[in-house]
Amino acid sequence: MRTYTISARRDDAQGSLAGTREALVVLDTSLAGRTDALNPVELLLGSLAACIIKGVERSAPMLKFDFTGVTVSLSAERQDAPPKLTAISYTLSVATDESDHRLELLHTNVRKYGTISNTLAAGVALTGMIVRG
Repeated sequence: MRTYTISARRDDAQGSLAGTREALVVLDTSLAGRTDALNPVELLLGSLAACIIKGVERSAPMLKFDFTGVTVSLSAERQDAPPKLTAISYTLSVATDESDHRLELLHTNVRKYGTISNTLAAGVALTGMIVRG
C-alpha cells in the first residue's frame, strides 16, 4: 500500500497554495474566480489528465507501443443542487502509426490500471475515447 500526502494553505481571499516535495500549485479558492489558477474542478480534471498520460507512459513499453505524443482533453458536467459532478468525459489523442486494434489495447490498459480514473469511475460517469492524433 502506498500513501500520498499534500498540504494546502490559504494565502488570502484570492487564493491558496498546495504543495508536496518541491512542487507548488496555485489554487483558485476565490469566490470571484481567478484566471491564473486552477479551481477545484479543474484541479481534479488535471489529476485525471495526468493519470491518463502516465498510464500511456506506463503501458506503452509493456505493449511495445510506439508513439510520439499524447494530448488529453477533458470536460465535466456539474449540477448545482446538491453541488456535484455528474459526468466526466475525455478524448485521449495519441500520435502513432500503430493499428486501430493496438490503439484500443493501449486505451484498455490505461483505463484498467489508472488510480485516479478507477477512483473517479466508482463515483461519477466517466467516459472516454482514444483517437489517433
